[in-house]
Amino acid sequence: MKAIVITRQAQPSEPLGEIIKYVADFPEPAAPGPGQVLVRTLAAALNHLDLWVCRGVPGLKLEYPRVSGSDACGVVEVVGAGVDSAWVGKRVVLNAASDTAALAMPGEPPRSSMAPMYELIGEHHMGTLAEKFVAPVSNVQVVRDDQEPTEAAAFGLTFLTAYSMIRTKANLLPGQSVLITGIGGGVALAALAIAKHLGCPVCVTSRQQWKLDRAKQLGADFGVLDIGQDWSKDVRAWSNGRGVDLAVDSSGKATHLKSIKSLARGGAYVTPGCTSGPDATTDLARIFWNQLRLLGSTMGTNDEFAEVVSLYRSGHLKPVVDQVIEASRGSEAYVRLAAAEQFGKIVVRF
Repeated sequence: MKAIVITRQAQPSEPLGEIIKYVADFPEPAAPGPGQVLVRTLAAALNHLDLWVCRGVPGLKLEYPRVSGSDACGVVEVVGAGVDSAWVGKRVVLNAASDTAALAMPGEPPRSSMAPMYELIGEHHMGTLAEKFVAPVSNVQVVRDDQEPTEAAAFGLTFLTAYSMIRTKANLLPGQSVLITGIGGGVALAALAIAKHLGCPVCVTSRQQWKLDRAKQLGADFGVLDIGQDWSKDVRAWSNGRGVDLAVDSSGKATHLKSIKSLARGGAYVTPGCTSGPDATTDLARIFWNQLRLLGSTMGTNDEFAEVVSLYRSGHLKPVVDQVIEASRGSEAYVRLAAAEQFGKIVVRF
C-alpha cells in the first residue's frame, strides 16, 4: 500500500525532509482482530505528536521504518470478529488513544480517580498516514457522507483534547472567560471553537499579528501580541481586573507563569503539552491564595470522543484546515509543521 514513511529516527536539528519518504509498496496491516475494523484512508492529518515520532519519544523504543499519524477520516472496509457488519461502508473518524491501564492488583486502592493510561495509533502503533489502518471499533465515530474528508480528518485529536480539557477537566461553564495561548495550533483553535460554542469571551495570544487577526475572524474577542512582555496585565485589564476563569496553555515554559497571573480567583490552568519546555517557573503563593486549579490533560476517552464528534456531525463545531497536501508530497507536510508556519491543521489526502 502507499504510505508516508519515517525511514529512521531524525538526528538533532536534521531537516525532516531527509527522513520522510513516500512509499508505494509499504506492507499492509494485518486483518482486523476481534473488536477491530480495517479502514481505507481518505485523508489524514498531522499533529505535533508526529514530530516526536520522527525525533524519538523519550522512554519509548520505536522501531523504524514506521508510519505515524493519529488523525484520519476513512471508510470501514473489513470488520473483525464480534463487530457488526453494518459498520462496512461507514465513513468514520478516529480517536487514536486506547486505554491500556493494567488490571488492579489485590489490595490496590480504588482506581476511580486515576487517569487512563493511553497507547496511541501513530505513536505506539502504526498510524494513519497510509492507505489503510486498523483500529478498535470503539475508537471510531461515524461522520456524514457529505462532510469533506479533508475537513473531518482535521477534527479528531485536537477537538477531543480540547473538549476533555475544557469540559471534563476544567468544567468550563457558559459565559466564563478563557485565555488561549499560542493561537494557530490545532488544539488552540479547537479550544477557541468550543469556548465560543459555549458563549464564552476569549482572549488569545500569539507571537504573530496575522494569527491574532485570523483568530478574531473566528470569534476571538481580544488578542495579545506576545513579544516577551508580561502580557498578564493586558489580560487582566481586558477582564476588568478580575482575571480569566480558564487558561488553556500548550506552550509551557514561555507562557505558564503569565497564564497563572492571568487567572481569576478559583480559576483553572490546563495544559496538554509544553512545546516551549517543561521546566516552567510558577507562583505557588498565587496558586494557594487564589485557590487555583492546575490540570494536566492528555487525549480523551471514547465517551468524550462520541460527545464532541456529535457536535461536528451536527455542524456546531468545525476545524480550521491550514493546507491540504497530496500523499505523494507527504514530506512537505512534516516540514511545514516543524516550521510552525501553519494556522490550523495540515491534512494529507490519499
